[in-house]
Amino acid sequence: MNILYILLDAAPAAGGNPMGGGGLWMIILLFVVMWLLMIRPQNKKAKEEAKMREQLKKGDRVTFSGGIYGKVHSVDATTVEVEISNGVIITVEKSYIQAVTNDNNALEEKN
Repeated sequence: MNILYILLDAAPAAGGNPMGGGGLWMIILLFVVMWLLMIRPQNKKAKEEAKMREQLKKGDRVTFSGGIYGKVHSVDATTVEVEISNGVIITVEKSYIQAVTNDNNALEEKN
């Protein structure tokens, strides 16, 4: 049997909740709190990361989710060519780029 029918059909006891269907309000409150504390911040962070990846340009220094540093060589719609060492250029998905960094020493020390 559907839980919603049980909650809506339940008759409040004498002197019970004046709003009626107290269980239904608890479920709605639970979903609102879950949205405010979990889903909304996660969506906001995903939008910021997508914006960062769309603004990539040649010459930016990036960090991959695996910890590799590199310098953007060229940008396509879904991929990026990155120079990770002198003359070593790899092609990766944009989704693997974790951050754009201004840490010039990280790449120059490796070269």
